[in-house]
Amino acid sequence: MKTLDIKYNFIGNLIRAGGDAKTVKGNDDGYLTAIMYMTPWKSFGVNLCPSAELAKCIVGCLNTAGRGAMNSVQKGRARKTEWYVKDREGFMAQLFKDLTRFETYCAKRDLKPCVRLNGTSDIRWETILIDGQSIFDHFPAIQFYDYTKIANRKCDHIANYDLTFSYSEANPAYAKQVNIALERGLNIAVVFRDKDQIPETFLGLPVINGDKNDMRFQDPKQSVVALYAKGKARKDTSGFVIDGFAWTTLTNRLAA
Repeated sequence: MKTLDIKYNFIGNLIRAGGDAKTVKGNDDGYLTAIMYMTPWKSFGVNLCPSAELAKCIVGCLNTAGRGAMNSVQKGRARKTEWYVKDREGFMAQLFKDLTRFETYCAKRDLKPCVRLNGTSDIRWETILIDGQSIFDHFPAIQFYDYTKIANRKCDHIANYDLTFSYSEANPAYAKQVNIALERGLNIAVVFRDKDQIPETFLGLPVINGDKNDMRFQDPKQSVVALYAKGKARKDTSGFVIDGFAWTTLTNRLAA
């Protein structure tokens, strides 16, 4: 059994593990999560978060939370984004190297490797192929997982990739994405403003504590994953952040 007293620190060119206060909570269960952070929404002529405007999560994005507020961190994320846009082949080759090193790093420490490729982006990695296979196919021993606002991503057949859908009430048009996610049985992540005012049920589903750790692939199915607002999200009033017991679900709002 691993404990939080043990410090792990993996730094790749594109991914990093050990520097996130939430993901290290998974160390207790023998997991180590590496995350790749890029510049969210529109950057370098490409939109890495295609549903950001629809869900109005731009202001509340975790891109500026914690170390993300540092200029040096933002420059690093911009560098990765530029590389991804201008040299996709080289970028994917480096990602392949990073994942290989990370897998070895975890094996030497008897840890189970986990990776979030979309720390602050929403890229359909399942559509980017290396020698005819996705990155998930190349690394079957790694548990990949992400949050997404694209409800119709074709990932159900990928055994080592788990997706949690991100909820928003900011735009009635986003209700279509919410409904698709519910119909597909995806777990729904909801950002609440106050962690002390989180309801027991939401959208008719039981609510679980998503801030206990970041291991979303371990969550019980058909659940709402409660997260609480951090960084600039605390002041977000778009409808992306939900005000505890005072919420009105998007479904009810449309039916009114």
